[in-house]
Amino acid sequence: MRLFEGSTRVDSIAPMNRGLAYGDGLFETMRAHRGDVPWWDRHWSRLEQGCDALRIATPDQRQAREQLRELLDGRDAVAKLVVTRGAGGRGYAPSNAPPFWMLSLHQIPTSPERIALRWCETRMSIQPALAGHKHCNRLEQVLARGEWRDGEPPDDGLMLDTDGYVVSAVAGNAFLLNGDAWSTPAVDRCGVRGVCRDWARDALGAHETRVAPADVESADALFVCNAVRGILEVARLGDRMWSPHPQVARLRERLATEHPAFALTPESP
Repeated sequence: MRLFEGSTRVDSIAPMNRGLAYGDGLFETMRAHRGDVPWWDRHWSRLEQGCDALRIATPDQRQAREQLRELLDGRDAVAKLVVTRGAGGRGYAPSNAPPFWMLSLHQIPTSPERIALRWCETRMSIQPALAGHKHCNRLEQVLARGEWRDGEPPDDGLMLDTDGYVVSAVAGNAFLLNGDAWSTPAVDRCGVRGVCRDWARDALGAHETRVAPADVESADALFVCNAVRGILEVARLGDRMWSPHPQVARLRERLATEHPAFALTPESP
């Protein structure tokens, strides 16, 4: 792990760091392959948009990438970059301290090709000012993930907003196929605009729209995606079952050609 205040490397996180006190920051979780992040530009662009929205100074991109490459040392891993407003006094008024940022590496999780989902009871709050940004306040996802234990089915859950529309999975964005048309829930009021989501939206020509639970239940195919695990086709949601769909298989093949970390193994279809 490497920690920085502005461009200066430090040994520890300040006790008054606003990321700890208020979740006043953003983060990117990235799939690294052979010592680098193939989708670095996509992740950095989203980080910059989030920093602009929260009025947090963005770290120097060249320094961040060089430090990450040194930390990776040629390895495959999950890389996490956290940026906060830095240290400040007690109270909500934004500070003028240099941004704090840290890099860490983590194991790559297993990624089954097909997964089971459940409907989550925890709802997402509607807040357009934060919608789309991967900010550090993830308590809604923490509560939703706590609805089932590790090692027990399902693999993930679908979350609704407080108006009852589908937003996303707990740890990824959702896409559904109805006939020949792909769609994905809009994230203009809440939710995260995922890096893999944007790639899949463009690859499929998917429409961003309000999605009701009934739309998901009646879909011809359903998958969840994120930038760490790629495309995970949904086999079951509650009592609803789906067979493997050729369009999802083709999308996974396309992802494998555009992001080397998701290259299909010889056993994969």
